[in-house]
Amino acid sequence: MKEKFYRYIQELQDKITSRLEEVDGKAKFQEDIWKREEGGGGRTRIIENGAVFEKGGVNISAVYGPLAPAMQQYFKVGDVDFFACGLSLVLHPKNPMVPTVHANWRYFEMYDKDGTVIDQWFGGGQDLTPYYLFEEDAKHFHQVSKNACTPHGFSLYTEYKQKCDEYFWNSHRDEARGIGGLFFDYLKSDSHMKIEDWYEFITDVGNSFLKAYVPIVERRKNLSYTEENRRWQEIRRGRYVEFNLVHDKGTLFGLKTNGRIESILMSLPPHVQWVYDHHPEPGSEEEKLLKVLKNPVSWV
Repeated sequence: MKEKFYRYIQELQDKITSRLEEVDGKAKFQEDIWKREEGGGGRTRIIENGAVFEKGGVNISAVYGPLAPAMQQYFKVGDVDFFACGLSLVLHPKNPMVPTVHANWRYFEMYDKDGTVIDQWFGGGQDLTPYYLFEEDAKHFHQVSKNACTPHGFSLYTEYKQKCDEYFWNSHRDEARGIGGLFFDYLKSDSHMKIEDWYEFITDVGNSFLKAYVPIVERRKNLSYTEENRRWQEIRRGRYVEFNLVHDKGTLFGLKTNGRIESILMSLPPHVQWVYDHHPEPGSEEEKLLKVLKNPVSWV
């Protein structure tokens, strides 16, 4: 399974980066191949200062070795070895009318000291963080995500949409990071679904990403915007940074397993503002977004 899924994310990275280069029309992804001392490595691809994308990364990695003590405590296991691979992407567009997007699809195995697999699971998801709310975009992103889930179980979209709303919640701000999407973790073999079935599910979700995001970018990338719109985007990006550094489990896992810091923090946007006690004008488009972030919506 680990070889099969790693092949899949290699191909998916190629597909996504080449399509995003077409959409941008100016910038190309720079590739960085890296090795991890304890075992494994990855292929980082970064796009910067494009016509559409101010900064973004589409990264794959496969790392293995002894599980760090901090993570042993987290998973409540003893001295075990692990293998983890996945594709992680974040795209921060320049135009505030185009939403930021994040997605991640990953696979994890744990072994005893004889090399026997003692646990294995998939996790991941995809979620959208707009700065200005276009309801048709929100509905489109959620409908494509739902269409990817439904063949594998009628209730999966509803369950993973709710988990996404709960996970990407900035509790210290009492608001969502964005308008959600899908979030799932610890997808293991059970009486309903075998690990092979979960592979089919997660690859269908991964394959849906470009269909979910690119039409939104194409619709919004040429809209005009003001300095004030840009300022709001940078203030909201600050909330994005707060979530990733305070709450995000993937960031935490990377930092605690001696992960590659450049790849872990590639999700952070290049221009951000923290304005003291900022509140948008009553009745404004900015306030409209905040109301939805305070009370997650059922989009489809």
